[in-house]
Amino acid sequence: MAAQTEPITFDAIKHNEDIREYIRRADRNLAAMGYTKHAFGHVTKVAEGAAEILSALGYDERTVELARIAGFLHDIGNAVNRSDHAQSGALMAFQLLTGLGMPAKEVAYVVSAIGHHDEGTAFPVNAIAAAVILADKSDVRRSRVRNKDMATFDIHDRVNYAVEKSSLVLSRSAGTISLNLSIDTHICAVMDYFEIFLTRMMLSKRAAEHLGLTFKLEINGTQFL
Repeated sequence: MAAQTEPITFDAIKHNEDIREYIRRADRNLAAMGYTKHAFGHVTKVAEGAAEILSALGYDERTVELARIAGFLHDIGNAVNRSDHAQSGALMAFQLLTGLGMPAKEVAYVVSAIGHHDEGTAFPVNAIAAAVILADKSDVRRSRVRNKDMATFDIHDRVNYAVEKSSLVLSRSAGTISLNLSIDTHICAVMDYFEIFLTRMMLSKRAAEHLGLTFKLEINGTQFL
């Protein structure tokens, strides 16, 4: 199919009902498996976070828009299976975006970012992928926990529920991007956080380096990375 004249926008992707249904189904699958929320709140936060990172670094508007699109679509592969969901999602996005008439060069950027966001297989292969990694791995917050019974929390529930405040701060002048967390240590010890998130933080470190930044992690006022 020939590429259409007008670029595919984030707004068009965000309101595409087929795409929204895949996101809804992906989140329902994860809910059945006991995972934290991966619905519109999460994917929209990742989309806007990735865009903000690249915008702050001076990337052009189209690259920023593609980062939004990649962030919004990054978890649709969970509609297939949690296992290899990054690769499944990339293939789904390829079909969807090609069908909408997005040029191959832009499709390639988006699907590579989606295919490289899961820490088991990810690598920041380009700026869009790096921004999506950072936005995705920094989305740690209490409101993502579905389980309301603290007595039955697993470690993933505890780690997310313990986070009282979370912010990702980019300083272009200092050349840093910092994930700053305030954690209730009565709910979750700092070491529990590292047990779950160490591989994600190492991936974030590589993503930051790809963008010419140094990744920092601060928990309760103490810098750990």
